Amino acid sequence: MVVIMGARGPLAALLGANALSACGTAMTVLAVPWFVLQTTGSAARTGLVAGVEVFGAVVGALAAGPVVDRVGRRAASVASDLLAAAVVAAIPLLHGTSGLPFALLVPLAWALGLVAAPGATARRAMVPALTARAEVSTERASGAYEGVWRGARMLGGPLAGVLIALLGPPGVLLVDAATFLGSALLVRLFVPAVGGKAPGGYGHRLRGGLAYLRRDRALRWVVLLVSGTNLLDAAFFAVLLPVYAERVLGSSVALGAIAGVWAGGGLAGSLAYAWLGARLSRRWTLATAFLVSGAPRFALLAAAPPLPMALAALAVFGCAVGTINPVLGVVQFDRVPDDVRPVVGGVLQAGSQWPMPVGAVLAGFAVDGFGLVPTLLTASGVYLAITLWPALAKGWREMDEEPVGARH
Repeated sequence: MVVIMGARGPLAALLGANALSACGTAMTVLAVPWFVLQTTGSAARTGLVAGVEVFGAVVGALAAGPVVDRVGRRAASVASDLLAAAVVAAIPLLHGTSGLPFALLVPLAWALGLVAAPGATARRAMVPALTARAEVSTERASGAYEGVWRGARMLGGPLAGVLIALLGPPGVLLVDAATFLGSALLVRLFVPAVGGKAPGGYGHRLRGGLAYLRRDRALRWVVLLVSGTNLLDAAFFAVLLPVYAERVLGSSVALGAIAGVWAGGGLAGSLAYAWLGARLSRRWTLATAFLVSGAPRFALLAAAPPLPMALAALAVFGCAVGTINPVLGVVQFDRVPDDVRPVVGGVLQAGSQWPMPVGAVLAGFAVDGFGLVPTLLTASGVYLAITLWPALAKGWREMDEEPVGARH
C-alpha cells in the first residue's frame, strides 16, 4: 500500500527517508570507531574495522545495480534498510549478552556495509523520476537531496557525541537501527514504485553499465578523481579524526561537534548549489570545492589550533565540500539514461569507493608507525596533488556538456 500524496509528496518522502538513514549512519560512523578505540586502544584495529565496512559497501554497490533492476527500486530500498537495521542492532545486543569479540565485530562491519549499499543506490536512482513528477530542476533536486543528507549528518554527529558520553557506543547503535526502520517505513508507505524491473540476467545488466561508462569520458574521469579523494577521506573520517579527538582533544563531544559543524557547512553549500547551481560551471564548481575542502583540512588538524578556531575553519571547508555531490549528481542524472541508471550508479559508487578500505587501514598503520602529525601532513600533500587535476586538464569541460538524448 502507498499513501496517495501530491506531486511533490513522494520526492519529499524520499528525502525524509534519506535524512533518517544519513542521521543514523552519522552516528554509526562515530560510534563504531570510538567503540574500537575504547576497547582496544589501537588505531590500526580502528582502521581495519572501518576498512572492512567500506569493503562490504563496495561489494554491495557493485552488486546493487543489477539487484535493484531485478527486484525494483522501491523494494530494494526497503529490503536494504530492514537488513541494515538487523545488522546494526546485532552489535549492541551481542555486546550486552554473550559478548562481542573483535573477531566477530569485523564480519558484522562487513555485513553492514554490504546490505546498506543497495538502499543508497536504489534511493538515488529514484530521484530523477520523482523530480520530473514534482516538476523541479535537476540542480534543485540534487542540491536538496544532498542538503537533506548533510543536514541529517549535521544533527547526527553532535547527537552521537552526546549519546556516546551518556549511553556509550552500544546505545547509539540501537538508535541507528531505529533510523533504518524509519527509512524503510517512509519509502514503503509514501514512495511509489518507479523505474520498473529491467530484463536480462545479472551479468548482462552489469556489462551494459560498464559499456556505458567506457563510452563516457566525463564519468570515467569522475570515478578516477573521486576514488583518489575517497581514499584520503576515509583515512580522515574513519581514523585520523577520531584519533585526533581522543588523543588531542580528549572528548567524544568535541568529535561530535566537529562532525556537526562539518555537516552544517556541507548543508549550507548544498542549499547554495540548489539555488545557484544552474548558473554555475560544473567543472569549476567541482575544482574549487575540492581545492578548498581537501588538503587544508588535514593541514589544519596537523597545526592543532584551539577548538573554536578549528570549528570555524571546518565550517568553511564543509561549505565547499557541500557542493561536490550535488554537482556529481546533476552530471549523473543528465548523462545517464534511466534504463541503465541503477547499474551505472552502482558501478560509479563501487568504482569510487573501492580505495576507501585501503585508506582507512593504511591510516591506522601510519598513525601507529609514524605518528598522527606526519600522517596528516603527508595526506594533505597527496590530496592537493590529486585535486589539481580538474583545474588543469581541459577534458573536464565535458562536465558542462549534456549528451544528446541522455536524459529520459
